Amino acid sequence: MSGKVNYTKGIFYLLLCLGVIAVGAVLKVTAEVVLPVTIAVFLSLVFHPVINTLHTRFKIPTFLGITIIFLIVFVVMLFVGTLLVSSTKAILALYPKYEERFLTIYVAMADIFNLPYNQELSLINNLWSQLGIRNAIQSIAVSASNNLITFVRNLTVVCLFVIFLITEIGLFKAKAVAALDGKSPGRITFIMRDIIQQVTKYISVKFFISLLTGIFVTLGVTLVKLDFPIIWGFIAFVLNFIPNFGSILSGVMTTFFALVQFWPDPKPVIWIGFVMLAVNMILGNFVEPRVQGRNLGISPFIIIVSLSVWGWLWGFLGMILAVPMMVILKIVCENIEFLQPLSILMGSRAPEMRVPEDKDSTEAQA
Repeated sequence: MSGKVNYTKGIFYLLLCLGVIAVGAVLKVTAEVVLPVTIAVFLSLVFHPVINTLHTRFKIPTFLGITIIFLIVFVVMLFVGTLLVSSTKAILALYPKYEERFLTIYVAMADIFNLPYNQELSLINNLWSQLGIRNAIQSIAVSASNNLITFVRNLTVVCLFVIFLITEIGLFKAKAVAALDGKSPGRITFIMRDIIQQVTKYISVKFFISLLTGIFVTLGVTLVKLDFPIIWGFIAFVLNFIPNFGSILSGVMTTFFALVQFWPDPKPVIWIGFVMLAVNMILGNFVEPRVQGRNLGISPFIIIVSLSVWGWLWGFLGMILAVPMMVILKIVCENIEFLQPLSILMGSRAPEMRVPEDKDSTEAQA
């Protein structure tokens, strides 16, 4: 019947939307368990090609290759941790020098915004007693100690997951095909290969671009003699993993500290701002796209939304994992027929539309 309406597709997308909401709620509740597994999967995708190369070219056994990779990572983390601890000690040692600067800025802000200020008290006492920051500092200290314990525990769990995943990743493709009863094995192989290639390349390129960002920021602020250059380089390295907003936040933090250190001289502050802007613009907008090669094809709006969603689900780590997760979702949607409309909506390019021929002109040509 011509008047009959097919609601199947609409019902399917409604159920899909409800399913996505349900999955999001589950991921939020089970973040403590799911997040370490997700991080381990991505690290396995990055480490596996390196370990496989060591095995095929240099005949190094897989377990020995895993040991070598973990030793290298441990040494690097120990080196960076030592630098950060020494920089933190330097910050505490130089705090009296900066208290005057912060006090000057606080007095200026107190006059502008009518904040409470007692001249007989120090800056810390003013902030603690007048603005009620004491409770916030105490809660942050307790939270930091709890987070440190959680970090060490999760790091151990992630390392164990990575070891077992790398040893079994070679069999996973065969398992996936067998689990689906051999249906469309070529399509399954293509999806898995595309996911591994794109995610591995994205994380690898992002790591090296972030590393270069941290190095150049460290060198740039060192030339101006900004204090604690290692700290600012490390912050730039970490925040660069968050698309768009990470580099902006890093630039604002570094420039603000330069303002505090060099107040009231504006020249070093302008130089620091220029260095942060130039490094992030050149590496982020020119070098990274050229090295990345194939465009991920995800809409910038979708990336911003994914940052918000994954950040709400899993916090800071969720924002770092947002783009790889969207890459995987887009690849899966591209290769499943009834999900292809979602991949088009997630894409950064408009699909090629086929223009229908005019009926009258076709009949006239006939």
